[in-house]
Amino acid sequence: MRAVVQTVERASVTVDGEVVGAITDGLLVLLGITHTDTPELARTMARKVHELRILDGERSAADTGAPILLVSQFTLYGDTRKGRRPSWLAAAPAEVAEPLVTAVVEALRARGATVETGRFRTHMLVESTNTGPRTLLLDL
Repeated sequence: MRAVVQTVERASVTVDGEVVGAITDGLLVLLGITHTDTPELARTMARKVHELRILDGERSAADTGAPILLVSQFTLYGDTRKGRRPSWLAAAPAEVAEPLVTAVVEALRARGATVETGRFRTHMLVESTNTGPRTLLLDL
C-alpha cells in the first residue's frame, strides 16, 4: 500500500461536472493498492496518515482535526523501469483495491477524522492548491 500525502489549502474531486469531495486546510491523500495488501495494512495506513506530523507546528490531522481528501490512485504502482509505457501489473485489480480503499476511509473515520473521497472507477478531475509545499510518500 502506498500513499502520497500532501498538505493543501484546498483540494477537490470532480466527476462528470459534479464535485464529489472537497476540503480546505487539510491533507490530500492519493492511495495505491497492490496485490498483497490486507485489511490490517489498511488500518495501519489510516493510523499513519491520521497521525503524520506534516502540518504546521509538526502537528497531525489527529491533533488539529484537519480534513482528509482520499483518492484512489492505481498509478502509484506503475512500473516505468522498462521503456516508456508503464506497466500496471503491481497495481491490484479494482475488485481487490476498492474494498481496501474503503477500509482505509472507514478506519480514518473510526479514528474521528473528517474524510472526503473521490469516486472509484471513474475519471476524476483532482484539483489542489498545495501549501508548504509538503509532500510525503508512505510505503507499507
